[in-house]
Amino acid sequence: MFFEPEFIAKVEEEPIEGLVKACKRAMAAQDELDNREEWTAQEHELLWEASIFVDLIIKAKEIDLDLELPEPSINIHENCNTLRKYLEEVEKTLQGEATKLKINSFKKQYENVLKSSFAYEFTQGDLDRVQLLINEIRTHLSRVDNLDSGHKQRLLKRLESLQAELHKRVSDLDRFWGLVGDAGVVLGKLGKDAKPIVDRIREVAEIVWKTQARTEELPSGTNNPVLEQKADS
Repeated sequence: MFFEPEFIAKVEEEPIEGLVKACKRAMAAQDELDNREEWTAQEHELLWEASIFVDLIIKAKEIDLDLELPEPSINIHENCNTLRKYLEEVEKTLQGEATKLKINSFKKQYENVLKSSFAYEFTQGDLDRVQLLINEIRTHLSRVDNLDSGHKQRLLKRLESLQAELHKRVSDLDRFWGLVGDAGVVLGKLGKDAKPIVDRIREVAEIVWKTQARTEELPSGTNNPVLEQKADS
């Protein structure tokens, strides 16, 4: 495969930025193969593989683009021209969105450290505990054998991203609650073998809820009814 599994997992996690990178990588590889005379079978294969991958991600992530994967013809030169143009158009169209996401990422980083802006603030003890729990989840995930490698890589990437953005002050808790959703998927796939992972995710969720409740000035000791319902079910 032209795109390695680690890159594919990253694209699935961050599809807009990932698709821009995928298009650029494919076009750069095609440029290296270009003999400036005629399209080759190697370029033809590369452009088809990259374009099919890009199209599958666009459809899977329901990205609204007014672009369609070109229909194949029996003419290699026509195929290569239309596929190259397709990759160029996808990259050009999504580049603006990727830039907006990057700018928003910078904004969140500074919001996390500026005291004047709203943020959820973990205690140092809770922050240290969450870091430890995430490390333990990663260790347990790495030891699991009956989980397909692609799903395992996506979960490990999510944990890696979560840890990289974990600070004492955070502007939102979306990534943490996304982890709770992952717990349900892992439980469904692994059954009782998922207990060590699910137990730790549940503890992370409890710490996050306590932080959120404190920041939103809810009464002390308020429980999360959603978490309680999941625990009872």
